[in-house]
Amino acid sequence: MGAAPSEKFGKVSHKVPMLSLGNVFSDSEVRDFLDRIRRFLGLAEDAPLEITAEPKIDGLSLSLRYERGRLVSAATRGDGAEGENVTANVATIACIPNEISAPDFPDVLEVRGEVYMAAKDFQALNERQKAEGSKVFANPRNAAAGSLRQLDAAITASRPLKFFAYAWGEAPALPAETQYDVVQAFAHWGFPVNPLMKVCQSVNDMLAVYASVEENRATLGYDIDGIVYKVNSLELQRRLGFVSRSPRWAVAHKFPAEKAVTVLEGIEIQVGRTGALTPVARLKPVTVGGVVVQNATLHNEDEIERKGVCVGDWVRVQRAGDVIPQILEYLPEKRPEGTEPFVFPEVCPVCGSHAVREVNEKTGKLDAVRRCTGGLTCPAQAVERLKHFVSRNAFDIEGLGEKQIAAFFADGLVRSPAEIFTLERRDKVSLKRIANREGWGKRSADNLFKAIDARRSIGLDRFIYALGIRHVGEATAKDLAKTYSTFEAFQTAMIAASDAGSEAYADLTSTDGVGVVVAGAIIAFFDEQHNRDAIAALLDEVTVEAVEAPDTSGSSVAGKTVVFTGTLTKMTRAEAKAMAERLGAKVAGSVSKKTDYVVAGADAGSKLKKAQELSVAVLSEDEWLALAGGE
Repeated sequence: MGAAPSEKFGKVSHKVPMLSLGNVFSDSEVRDFLDRIRRFLGLAEDAPLEITAEPKIDGLSLSLRYERGRLVSAATRGDGAEGENVTANVATIACIPNEISAPDFPDVLEVRGEVYMAAKDFQALNERQKAEGSKVFANPRNAAAGSLRQLDAAITASRPLKFFAYAWGEAPALPAETQYDVVQAFAHWGFPVNPLMKVCQSVNDMLAVYASVEENRATLGYDIDGIVYKVNSLELQRRLGFVSRSPRWAVAHKFPAEKAVTVLEGIEIQVGRTGALTPVARLKPVTVGGVVVQNATLHNEDEIERKGVCVGDWVRVQRAGDVIPQILEYLPEKRPEGTEPFVFPEVCPVCGSHAVREVNEKTGKLDAVRRCTGGLTCPAQAVERLKHFVSRNAFDIEGLGEKQIAAFFADGLVRSPAEIFTLERRDKVSLKRIANREGWGKRSADNLFKAIDARRSIGLDRFIYALGIRHVGEATAKDLAKTYSTFEAFQTAMIAASDAGSEAYADLTSTDGVGVVVAGAIIAFFDEQHNRDAIAALLDEVTVEAVEAPDTSGSSVAGKTVVFTGTLTKMTRAEAKAMAERLGAKVAGSVSKKTDYVVAGADAGSKLKKAQELSVAVLSEDEWLALAGGE
């Protein structure tokens, strides 16, 4: 589990990001996971492929850095790129070695795993807390996280925390070539590892481990929420690489969500930053999997109609993936008399503008989502854009969450991103100081200003994502950042790309992950003068860090633009693309005058023809591998 790093602790930047895992929920999705791996690697269906399977611990992710056998730092996952320095607290956890004398232990190694609390220890802790009149914890995961993140290490020392090691971060030298054997080396060096970890030879083996562990889940003595599958070969892991924020070579097979029955007391329409009207179910509070649930998503008006739910119904609720509450169905036999179907509004409940369902240009069908047409005149969209701006994967400002943004917006304190960074200056001359607001004080106001100042420098990908451009998620923001390197170059190119016949437009649409729809949304954003003005005001307050070029010393294709076309025989297209990017090349989806190489496999078509017309160098697969160094 991750959490935004707190300002109360020092920060630790992870040299190797602590990524999250994708989730699957069914046997068929597990088979799809294996099929994707085989397709990416070009493996036949009957080719050997070992997969490890181990319980997914429901705790707090932790990275332990050892140098010359000594524990020098311990950090939480945080947002994946930066976590909290909890070294002093971790030093009190008995099962984590502070020093390792084994002669085969590497000079530098980051051991990663999960801090958790056993069920019996959790119960005993809550009994003590209750007896002392202190706060009791909702579940062992919260207890573990709260215990590890204590400012007083003595409190952590008094809490019965445990740890399982199962992964690594920076590791210049590893003791083995497989996932399983590296974890066994961890055990040899004195780290606790999960004894239920198995090596599977087939999907049936994987599903058998899942069924066995699920059956015995209640007897383990600690909380788990699924099984993690990983490709065993580290060489294959390297070839598979990563997609967005998760590895291609691993996935979490989650256990079925826990369910409960309660009453649907109302349906509220919320308006998002893109104008989307989203129905939210207001439920009579009910405990599901140890968490009190009061709200659940209903997605859109088609979903309400499909499920047939009405206000007043008794409904069955589950926490999907043990996280997001959702309504599964209503109970017909308990429906009250006179119940009326819910009528979805055709006007925005906030600003009164028309709310319409657009026609998808590709399919000709109505979009599932109804959107407010009020744009920036709609207060709901404005405040939601600000909430997105400060969200975890954008500016991630400690102490400035959705609740605070909504309150500051309502009182006119923050109406634009730049005003977040001028808040302290304005507060000093204001008659209504933030420190005097209900629920605030001088310390909390000072902490907020410090947290804002700590975010005056931000990476390009986070900055692009924070702008809230429709269709531009984290993965696309990273692709754009990698392509354009600086915000100045990016903005200049986006303005130029408004001419669909320009070179800038061709460059944009050839960027990985950017098609015509995404390109149109980005161009439309920068076409608006008020957006450019808002960015200019923001850039007066913050610095956007340029993307550092990867270390591609020795690579003969670094900085080159490559297009792959046709059928490759020695690797799949996906693997070829991943390899080129590791070597510092840009992989484009179309051929232009800026293309350096077109790698043509069998049955190459229009891209090969375009390369010949533009006199772009065309390479065979073997020639490409030779040029790239035969990695």
